Amino acid sequence: MAGPGNVVVPRNFRLLEELEKGEKGLGGDGSVSYGMDDSEDLLMRSWQGTILGPPNTVHDGKIYTLKLYCDQNYPDKPPAVRFYSRINMSCVAANGVVDPRHFNILGHWRRDYSMETILLELRREMAAPHNRKLSQPPEGNY
Repeated sequence: MAGPGNVVVPRNFRLLEELEKGEKGLGGDGSVSYGMDDSEDLLMRSWQGTILGPPNTVHDGKIYTLKLYCDQNYPDKPPAVRFYSRINMSCVAANGVVDPRHFNILGHWRRDYSMETILLELRREMAAPHNRKLSQPPEGNY
């Protein structure tokens, strides 16, 4: 329950705010983008994200597409995140699902995190020493 001075923004308002930010490209440096995957989904559950591979890594010059699924518990619980583009990273399972046990943002989710936070942190993870030089699968989708 929110205490005095702590306003809990309802789920749909929060998602509308994220949609506006994602569509207008507000914030960030242009290295990630996101928006609704299904404009007919009135519950705003299905989203698509894009990450530009960080420079000086095996991901440089590549564009990665992800699916984010926000169930009714978002933003209190993290969305399910899955790479649509094939990628080899320590926090991504063989089927493209981002594993919360190996990706801190999802594993230690806070309500003030957003889809942009997830995308930016995944991009930062791509550039981490243990991921930046990993051999990658042939380009394609899961």
